[in-house]
Amino acid sequence: MVTLNKIYTRTGDDGRTGLATGARVAKHDQRVCAYGAVDEANAAIGMARLACADDPELDGILGRIQNDLFDLGADLATPDTGKPLGWEPLRILPAQVERLEQEIDSLNAPIPPLDSFILPGGSPLAAALHVARTITRRAEREVSALMEIDGEIVSAAAFEYLNRLSDLLFVAGRRANCNGSSDVKWVPGLTRPKA
Repeated sequence: MVTLNKIYTRTGDDGRTGLATGARVAKHDQRVCAYGAVDEANAAIGMARLACADDPELDGILGRIQNDLFDLGADLATPDTGKPLGWEPLRILPAQVERLEQEIDSLNAPIPPLDSFILPGGSPLAAALHVARTITRRAEREVSALMEIDGEIVSAAAFEYLNRLSDLLFVAGRRANCNGSSDVKWVPGLTRPKA
């Protein structure tokens, strides 16, 4: 269990922060950017949940995802160096990815297939879910950049979780738009000036 008695420590005043292993890195280190973006996605999902009063099933799914995202942040904050840590690090499991896939399929089942790209909007809940989706996509890009750095290891399940999460948020946004009937469709060239 985590206990935080003092909120400020002054240890980051030099532009560095501590990873879960105790290693100190720059606050702009790619690993910190990766789990920072995951934290932003979590906060955006928290905002979306404020509009979930009429959909307790979706609210429950999003609440569980928020907890998973803390797990993912802990995973990313604990680099796999191949050396023993003296404790078991928290890692995202393939079963967590599989659960997202099952939830995507369940949420998507009553929604008609897309016949156009859609704009992020419609209902307040759908708009908030699209914001969370785009932040999740950025988190995915940050984790992908981390994976490209020599010596940095990210589990396949951690990366897959983010990829599936953005899909789930997209489908949830369509659910929030009356199962797609209130989606705002993109009309190519609609707002271009006439020649």
